[in-house]
Amino acid sequence: MEKLLQGLREFQENYLPDRQELIRQLAKGQHPRVLFIGCSDSRVDPTIITQAEIGDLFIIRNAGNIIPPYEATNGGEGATIEYAMEALDIRQVIVCGHTQCGAMKGLLQIGELEEKMPLVYHWLHHTEATRKLVEDHYSHLDKKEKLNLLVAQNVLTQIDNLQTYPSVRSKLHTGDLAIHGWIYEIESAQLLAYDEETRTFVPPHSKIYADLEQAKSLKPGGLSLSVDNSHKPGAGAPAVALPTFSEPVQPHWPGANRLSPEQAARIYGRAEA
Repeated sequence: MEKLLQGLREFQENYLPDRQELIRQLAKGQHPRVLFIGCSDSRVDPTIITQAEIGDLFIIRNAGNIIPPYEATNGGEGATIEYAMEALDIRQVIVCGHTQCGAMKGLLQIGELEEKMPLVYHWLHHTEATRKLVEDHYSHLDKKEKLNLLVAQNVLTQIDNLQTYPSVRSKLHTGDLAIHGWIYEIESAQLLAYDEETRTFVPPHSKIYADLEQAKSLKPGGLSLSVDNSHKPGAGAPAVALPTFSEPVQPHWPGANRLSPEQAARIYGRAEA
């Protein structure tokens, strides 16, 4: 607690004096640019990772960066998404998963959670499509590979779930919304962004994202992601190959099978140095 109190003092003494105009503007109302949907994991802080300013991000954080499909629950996620779309007119959404995700580890042993952590058990049912896809088609992978696959596939599943919200679908239809799929690598503190054309997670500053004029937004009938290139991770971050989709994306079917067995094991493949 002393550390937090010290941080509060530093905030008041060192941060606020140079941002008085910003604080005055924020007192009149909020105008965030991005809805960031991430995990509650303490190692994945959206504002620190992106170096965002106060007021830049509208944030949803929960176990596993999960978005229940529309009307699947009356929880805060749906209300926050609706408020972001309708009241704040947000036009950029980031769904950010991360390596070593405890929720995805729980998904690997879902049967053991029912008695020990019943609320977590029921919560993870909102990404059952992710678990079943991986278990049905990639059960031969070792535990680490399977966990990495779950992390990446879960990001795509939650993007599907996000599309079931009427306010999201409406903005996608008019091209007024872009959805970004990210993975934060805890081991390296690097960030990877999903690219539809190559079916890979790559560094946002790579050549794929260099020309923002050609970046695409998510449209009905197919998944296409553009990425904010204003915050670059360190140079040399490796690309992560995501298996090619085995069938066209079906936006109305959350968790649709997009993965090709031939490339599944390569999702976090690295060439040996």
